[in-house]
Amino acid sequence: MMHRLLQFPLEWEWHMLHAPRPAVSGLTRSRKAAQGAAAEQNGPDAGPIEAQLEIKQTHPAFAAWLQEIEGSAHNQIAVTELPGGKSVLQGTLLFQASDDESDIQHLHFRVTSDQLVTYQSDMRLSVRMQSEPWYEKLHRCTTAPEGLFVLIGNMLETFHAGLDRFETRLGELERQMSRHNKTGLMNAIFERRYELLHWSHLFIPIKEIQAAAKEAFMDELSEREEFKRMELRMERVQGLLDHYAMEIDTLLMMDDAISNFRGNDIMKTLTIFTALFMPATVIGAVWGMNFNRIPWAGERWGFLTVSGVIVVITLLIYWWLWRKGWTGDLLHGRSRGDIVGSSLTGDTDKAPQDSEDRALPNRRSRSARTGTSMTLSTKAGAASSSTSTEGTGASDAAEPAPLPSRSNRRQMPTE
Repeated sequence: MMHRLLQFPLEWEWHMLHAPRPAVSGLTRSRKAAQGAAAEQNGPDAGPIEAQLEIKQTHPAFAAWLQEIEGSAHNQIAVTELPGGKSVLQGTLLFQASDDESDIQHLHFRVTSDQLVTYQSDMRLSVRMQSEPWYEKLHRCTTAPEGLFVLIGNMLETFHAGLDRFETRLGELERQMSRHNKTGLMNAIFERRYELLHWSHLFIPIKEIQAAAKEAFMDELSEREEFKRMELRMERVQGLLDHYAMEIDTLLMMDDAISNFRGNDIMKTLTIFTALFMPATVIGAVWGMNFNRIPWAGERWGFLTVSGVIVVITLLIYWWLWRKGWTGDLLHGRSRGDIVGSSLTGDTDKAPQDSEDRALPNRRSRSARTGTSMTLSTKAGAASSSTSTEGTGASDAAEPAPLPSRSNRRQMPTE
């Protein structure tokens, strides 16, 4: 086990613990056999166990925490207190370390107000934290919890890149669905849904850490710069996740609506064809019976007469269906680019709008409505005054009529 201590100018420290990686790649067969024999003599994993015991002896406060995280492979966040009442935030966080969705790593952490301890087997995150601008951000942090959120901010870089790729694939899916809504697109929609669930499952533990940090450190952390930046960043990520989920739900509802429309269209077509060919089916079935005497069977024009009767009845049924409006969109052609058929024609597009279809005016505030009514009353009074002056030649200016009182309103005639 590797142990590295980073001390920062603002009196907080970071203990970086790394589990040793198995170095077996690139070895020859004889060398592997020699290492296997040495491992059998010294016992399994003697080196890591000794290093872990040494760290426990050097830092007794880590002993119980290291014992708890052994074998932990799932998200776990807890808030506890030390004997002196000092708050401690500890747990395990799963994060995606690269663009590969299967590259999920574990970060075990323990943080107090002045000490941050991390334990992981992958060193890529630690290497990235030593580059700019992350190393400079760590030096600006005043407390260890603030440094933890700088570390989480580094993890979210991969998160943002993954969401950008997801947005690109979702846009391509929307364009494909708008051009050709085929059955295979449903599988693509579900693939995008599972991909979004993957990012949501990685984001929920980070939100839990944010809430747990507020619980543990209260105002000591809420006013810190990096914590505020992380809150804004998480709000942005949450907004993206909600928006993408809404888009996928919209695609699913659109596909469901189009499938229902096409199914209803097919059933309507089959029903109309069945009704139209019913006379021919019935008359053909009757004429096909083995009776001795069938009407018009021996007549010269019998076949033509029966065929004419079938055509007339079929046309009558078709006219009746058309008069009822049950043929619907079957009489209208469908454009090549249309997803579903449309019964709208050029005449209906130019149909005059009724007075009931006019858009309602926007609502205004109470003060705006009062001011407008007073202005209209004043204008009406002025107009009536000018009219009476022109008609009678009087010079007195007319004033707006007062509103009727309750008693006057009772005596006013109703129309």
